[in-house]
Amino acid sequence: MQNIRLFIELTRLNKPIGFMLLFWPCIWGLTIAYNFNSSFNNFLFYGILFLLGAILMRSAGCIINDIVDRNIDKKVERTKNRPIASKKISVKFGLLYVFILCGLAFLVLINFNQFTIIMALLSMPFAFTYPLMKRFTYWPQLFLGITFNYGLVLAWTSINNEISLIPILFYIGAIFWTLGYDTIYGYQDIKDDEIIGVKSTSIKFKKNPKKFIFICYLIFIASLVFIGTLMNFKIFYYLFLIIPITHLILFQINKLNVNDSNDCLIKFKSNNILGLVIFINLLIGKII
Repeated sequence: MQNIRLFIELTRLNKPIGFMLLFWPCIWGLTIAYNFNSSFNNFLFYGILFLLGAILMRSAGCIINDIVDRNIDKKVERTKNRPIASKKISVKFGLLYVFILCGLAFLVLINFNQFTIIMALLSMPFAFTYPLMKRFTYWPQLFLGITFNYGLVLAWTSINNEISLIPILFYIGAIFWTLGYDTIYGYQDIKDDEIIGVKSTSIKFKKNPKKFIFICYLIFIASLVFIGTLMNFKIFYYLFLIIPITHLILFQINKLNVNDSNDCLIKFKSNNILGLVIFINLLIGKII
Protein backbone atom coordinates (compact mmCIF):
# COMPACT_ATOMS: atom_id res chain seq x y z
CA MET A 1 0.00 0.00 0.00
CA GLN A 2 2.91 2.33 0.71
CA ASN A 3 4.31 1.74 -2.78
CA ILE A 4 0.91 2.36 -4.36
CA ARG A 5 0.54 5.60 -2.39
CA LEU A 6 3.99 6.76 -3.51
CA PHE A 7 3.21 5.90 -7.14
CA ILE A 8 -0.05 7.87 -6.99
CA GLU A 9 1.81 10.80 -5.43
CA LEU A 10 4.57 10.58 -8.04
CA THR A 11 2.17 10.53 -11.01
CA ARG A 12 -0.23 13.09 -9.40
CA LEU A 13 -3.17 10.74 -9.98
CA ASN A 14 -4.56 12.18 -6.75
CA LYS A 15 -4.64 15.57 -8.51
CA PRO A 16 -6.76 14.98 -11.63
CA ILE A 17 -6.71 18.66 -12.65
CA GLY A 18 -3.47 17.97 -14.55
CA PHE A 19 -4.68 15.22 -16.84
CA MET A 20 -8.07 16.90 -17.25
CA LEU A 21 -6.40 20.05 -18.58
CA LEU A 22 -4.61 17.76 -21.02
CA PHE A 23 -7.84 15.96 -21.91
CA TRP A 24 -10.13 18.95 -22.56
CA PRO A 25 -8.36 20.10 -25.75
CA CYS A 26 -8.57 16.50 -26.99
CA ILE A 27 -12.33 16.31 -26.53
CA TRP A 28 -12.71 19.80 -28.03
CA GLY A 29 -10.88 18.70 -31.16
CA LEU A 30 -12.88 15.50 -31.31
CA THR A 31 -16.16 17.42 -30.98
CA ILE A 32 -15.48 19.86 -33.83
CA ALA A 33 -14.25 17.04 -36.07
CA TYR A 34 -16.93 14.43 -35.42
CA ASN A 35 -20.04 13.95 -37.51
CA PHE A 36 -22.83 13.53 -34.95
CA ASN A 37 -25.24 12.37 -37.62
CA SER A 38 -23.43 9.03 -37.51
CA SER A 39 -23.17 6.62 -34.57
CA PHE A 40 -22.26 8.18 -31.21
CA ASN A 41 -20.35 5.02 -30.26
CA ASN A 42 -17.19 6.01 -32.15
CA PHE A 43 -17.16 9.42 -30.44
CA LEU A 44 -17.38 7.71 -27.05
CA PHE A 45 -14.68 5.19 -28.01
CA TYR A 46 -12.22 7.86 -29.18
CA GLY A 47 -13.06 10.00 -26.15
CA ILE A 48 -12.10 7.15 -23.81
CA LEU A 49 -8.86 6.56 -25.74
CA PHE A 50 -7.90 10.22 -25.43
CA LEU A 51 -8.74 10.23 -21.71
CA LEU A 52 -6.53 7.18 -21.15
CA GLY A 53 -3.77 8.77 -23.22
CA ALA A 54 -4.02 11.99 -21.23
CA ILE A 55 -3.76 10.15 -17.91
CA LEU A 56 -0.83 8.00 -19.01
CA MET A 57 1.18 10.76 -20.71
CA ARG A 58 0.56 13.29 -17.96
CA SER A 59 1.70 10.70 -15.40
CA ALA A 60 4.87 10.00 -17.38
CA GLY A 61 5.44 13.74 -17.81
CA CYS A 62 5.15 14.33 -14.06
CA ILE A 63 7.83 11.73 -13.39
CA ILE A 64 10.18 13.19 -16.00
CA ASN A 65 9.57 16.64 -14.52
CA ASP A 66 10.37 15.39 -11.02
CA ILE A 67 13.55 13.65 -12.16
CA VAL A 68 14.82 16.73 -13.99
CA ASP A 69 13.78 19.11 -11.18
CA ARG A 70 14.71 16.94 -8.20
CA ASN A 71 17.43 19.33 -6.99
CA ILE A 72 15.20 22.38 -7.52
CA ASP A 73 12.17 20.77 -5.85
CA LYS A 74 14.19 20.29 -2.64
CA LYS A 75 14.45 24.08 -2.31
CA VAL A 76 10.77 24.88 -2.90
CA GLU A 77 8.36 24.59 0.03
CA ARG A 78 5.47 23.25 -2.08
CA THR A 79 7.53 20.53 -3.81
CA LYS A 80 10.24 19.51 -1.32
CA ASN A 81 8.35 16.36 -0.24
CA ARG A 82 7.76 14.96 -3.72
CA PRO A 83 8.82 11.27 -3.86
CA ILE A 84 11.93 11.74 -6.01
CA ALA A 85 13.06 15.02 -4.43
CA SER A 86 12.74 13.43 -0.97
CA LYS A 87 14.40 10.21 -2.26
CA LYS A 88 11.44 8.03 -1.34
CA ILE A 89 11.60 6.79 -4.94
CA SER A 90 14.89 6.46 -6.83
CA VAL A 91 15.58 7.97 -10.25
CA LYS A 92 16.04 4.42 -11.59
CA PHE A 93 12.55 3.37 -10.53
CA GLY A 94 11.17 6.65 -11.80
CA LEU A 95 12.56 5.96 -15.27
CA LEU A 96 11.17 2.42 -15.15
CA TYR A 97 7.72 3.81 -14.43
CA VAL A 98 8.10 6.26 -17.35
CA PHE A 99 8.97 3.39 -19.69
CA ILE A 100 5.92 1.37 -18.57
CA LEU A 101 3.55 4.33 -18.82
CA CYS A 102 4.81 5.28 -22.29
CA GLY A 103 4.43 1.66 -23.39
CA LEU A 104 0.81 1.65 -22.25
CA ALA A 105 0.24 4.99 -23.96
CA PHE A 106 1.61 3.53 -27.20
CA LEU A 107 -0.91 0.68 -26.96
CA VAL A 108 -3.61 3.35 -26.82
CA LEU A 109 -2.08 5.29 -29.70
CA ILE A 110 -2.02 2.38 -32.17
CA ASN A 111 -5.83 2.38 -32.17
CA PHE A 112 -5.74 5.53 -34.32
CA ASN A 113 -4.95 5.99 -38.00
CA GLN A 114 -1.36 6.09 -39.25
CA PHE A 115 -1.27 9.85 -39.76
CA THR A 116 -2.36 10.47 -36.15
CA ILE A 117 0.24 8.00 -34.85
CA ILE A 118 3.01 9.81 -36.75
CA MET A 119 1.77 13.22 -35.59
CA ALA A 120 1.70 12.03 -31.98
CA LEU A 121 5.23 10.63 -32.12
CA LEU A 122 6.50 13.92 -33.55
CA SER A 123 5.28 15.68 -30.40
CA MET A 124 7.36 13.59 -28.02
CA PRO A 125 10.43 15.90 -28.01
CA PHE A 126 8.22 18.77 -26.77
CA ALA A 127 6.68 16.59 -24.06
CA PHE A 128 9.99 15.51 -22.56
CA THR A 129 12.04 18.70 -22.95
CA TYR A 130 9.47 21.05 -21.38
CA PRO A 131 10.86 20.61 -17.80
CA LEU A 132 14.22 22.00 -19.00
CA MET A 133 12.78 25.20 -20.46
CA LYS A 134 12.47 27.05 -17.14
CA ARG A 135 16.28 27.05 -16.97
CA PHE A 136 16.77 28.85 -20.28
CA THR A 137 13.74 31.02 -21.00
CA TYR A 138 11.06 33.08 -19.27
CA TRP A 139 8.51 31.31 -21.50
CA PRO A 140 8.31 27.70 -20.23
CA GLN A 141 4.52 28.12 -20.05
CA LEU A 142 4.49 28.64 -23.82
CA PHE A 143 6.19 25.28 -24.33
CA LEU A 144 3.72 23.73 -21.92
CA GLY A 145 0.88 25.16 -24.00
CA ILE A 146 2.34 23.73 -27.20
CA THR A 147 2.56 20.31 -25.54
CA PHE A 148 -0.65 20.28 -23.50
CA ASN A 149 -2.95 21.28 -26.35
CA TYR A 150 -1.46 19.11 -29.08
CA GLY A 151 -4.19 16.56 -28.44
CA LEU A 152 -6.64 18.97 -30.08
CA VAL A 153 -4.86 18.50 -33.40
CA LEU A 154 -4.55 14.74 -32.88
CA ALA A 155 -8.27 14.45 -32.18
CA TRP A 156 -9.04 16.24 -35.44
CA THR A 157 -6.68 14.02 -37.47
CA SER A 158 -8.06 10.88 -35.80
CA ILE A 159 -11.40 11.65 -37.47
CA ASN A 160 -10.44 13.46 -40.68
CA ASN A 161 -6.99 11.96 -41.33
CA GLU A 162 -5.73 15.41 -42.41
CA ILE A 163 -4.89 18.88 -41.08
CA SER A 164 -6.91 22.01 -41.84
CA LEU A 165 -7.10 25.65 -40.75
CA ILE A 166 -9.83 25.04 -38.15
CA PRO A 167 -7.84 22.85 -35.69
CA ILE A 168 -4.70 24.96 -36.21
CA LEU A 169 -6.48 28.18 -35.21
CA PHE A 170 -8.13 26.46 -32.26
CA TYR A 171 -4.78 24.96 -31.23
CA ILE A 172 -3.10 28.37 -31.24
CA GLY A 173 -5.90 29.83 -29.15
CA ALA A 174 -5.70 26.95 -26.66
CA ILE A 175 -1.94 27.51 -26.31
CA PHE A 176 -2.68 31.02 -25.04
CA TRP A 177 -5.30 29.58 -22.67
CA THR A 178 -2.59 27.42 -21.10
CA LEU A 179 -0.15 30.34 -21.14
CA GLY A 180 -2.66 32.32 -19.09
CA TYR A 181 -3.69 29.71 -16.52
CA ASP A 182 -0.16 28.39 -15.97
CA THR A 183 1.08 31.92 -15.39
CA ILE A 184 -1.53 32.14 -12.62
CA TYR A 185 -0.31 28.77 -11.30
CA GLY A 186 3.29 30.01 -11.28
CA TYR A 187 2.57 32.76 -8.77
CA GLN A 188 2.34 30.10 -6.07
CA ASP A 189 6.11 29.57 -6.21
CA ILE A 190 7.34 32.94 -7.45
CA LYS A 191 9.33 33.82 -4.33
CA ASP A 192 11.18 30.50 -4.28
CA ASP A 193 11.66 30.57 -8.06
CA GLU A 194 13.27 34.02 -7.96
CA ILE A 195 15.68 32.91 -5.23
CA ILE A 196 16.63 29.72 -7.08
CA GLY A 197 16.90 31.46 -10.47
CA VAL A 198 14.12 29.55 -12.24
CA LYS A 199 12.39 31.49 -15.03
CA SER A 200 8.68 31.81 -15.86
CA THR A 201 6.12 34.17 -17.35
CA SER A 202 4.91 34.73 -13.78
CA ILE A 203 8.25 36.37 -13.01
CA LYS A 204 8.58 38.14 -16.36
CA PHE A 205 5.19 39.85 -16.04
CA LYS A 206 5.01 40.18 -12.26
CA LYS A 207 4.66 44.00 -12.48
CA ASN A 208 1.48 43.75 -14.54
CA PRO A 209 0.24 40.14 -14.44
CA LYS A 210 -3.44 40.84 -15.13
CA LYS A 211 -2.69 42.69 -18.37
CA PHE A 212 -0.61 39.78 -19.69
CA ILE A 213 -3.19 37.16 -18.65
CA PHE A 214 -5.95 39.28 -20.20
CA ILE A 215 -4.12 39.35 -23.55
CA CYS A 216 -3.65 35.56 -23.42
CA TYR A 217 -7.31 34.92 -22.65
CA LEU A 218 -8.43 37.47 -25.25
CA ILE A 219 -6.58 35.50 -27.95
CA PHE A 220 -8.19 32.30 -26.68
CA ILE A 221 -11.66 33.88 -26.76
CA ALA A 222 -10.99 35.18 -30.28
CA SER A 223 -10.13 31.63 -31.39
CA LEU A 224 -13.45 30.37 -30.02
CA VAL A 225 -15.29 33.04 -32.02
CA PHE A 226 -13.31 32.22 -35.18
CA ILE A 227 -14.05 28.52 -34.77
CA GLY A 228 -17.76 29.26 -34.49
CA THR A 229 -17.60 31.32 -37.68
CA LEU A 230 -15.60 28.76 -39.65
CA MET A 231 -17.86 25.94 -38.47
CA ASN A 232 -21.02 27.94 -39.29
CA PHE A 233 -22.36 27.57 -35.76
CA LYS A 234 -25.71 29.19 -35.02
CA ILE A 235 -26.46 32.03 -32.59
CA PHE A 236 -26.91 29.63 -29.64
CA TYR A 237 -23.17 28.90 -29.68
CA TYR A 238 -22.29 32.59 -29.30
CA LEU A 239 -24.90 33.18 -26.61
CA PHE A 240 -23.56 30.29 -24.53
CA LEU A 241 -20.02 31.58 -25.14
CA ILE A 242 -20.84 34.43 -22.74
CA ILE A 243 -20.40 32.00 -19.82
CA PRO A 244 -16.71 31.08 -20.39
CA ILE A 245 -15.89 34.67 -21.38
CA THR A 246 -17.41 35.97 -18.14
CA HIS A 247 -15.56 33.34 -16.13
CA LEU A 248 -12.19 34.19 -17.69
CA ILE A 249 -12.50 37.96 -17.45
CA LEU A 250 -14.49 38.58 -14.26
CA PHE A 251 -13.46 35.61 -12.11
CA GLN A 252 -9.99 34.50 -13.16
CA ILE A 253 -8.56 37.94 -13.96
CA ASN A 254 -10.59 40.60 -12.16
CA LYS A 255 -10.68 38.71 -8.83
CA LEU A 256 -7.14 37.31 -9.06
CA ASN A 257 -4.79 38.02 -6.14
CA VAL A 258 -1.30 36.98 -7.24
CA ASN A 259 0.00 37.50 -3.70
CA ASP A 260 -2.30 34.79 -2.34
CA SER A 261 -1.07 31.33 -3.36
CA ASN A 262 -4.35 29.70 -2.33
CA ASP A 263 -6.32 32.12 -4.52
CA CYS A 264 -3.99 31.39 -7.46
CA LEU A 265 -4.59 27.67 -7.02
CA ILE A 266 -8.37 28.17 -6.93
CA LYS A 267 -8.28 30.27 -10.12
CA PHE A 268 -6.03 27.68 -11.80
CA LYS A 269 -8.26 24.73 -10.86
CA SER A 270 -11.35 26.55 -12.12
CA ASN A 271 -10.08 25.92 -15.65
CA ASN A 272 -11.26 22.33 -15.30
CA ILE A 273 -14.87 23.53 -15.12
CA LEU A 274 -14.12 25.96 -17.94
CA GLY A 275 -12.95 23.06 -20.09
CA LEU A 276 -16.27 21.29 -19.50
CA VAL A 277 -18.26 24.44 -20.29
CA ILE A 278 -16.43 24.93 -23.59
CA PHE A 279 -17.01 21.26 -24.46
CA ILE A 280 -20.75 21.75 -23.90
CA ASN A 281 -20.55 24.96 -25.90
CA LEU A 282 -19.01 23.14 -28.86
CA LEU A 283 -21.64 20.39 -28.63
CA ILE A 284 -24.33 23.07 -28.82
CA GLY A 285 -22.65 24.50 -31.90
CA LYS A 286 -22.41 21.11 -33.60
CA ILE A 287 -25.82 19.68 -32.73
CA ILE A 288 -28.25 22.61 -32.56
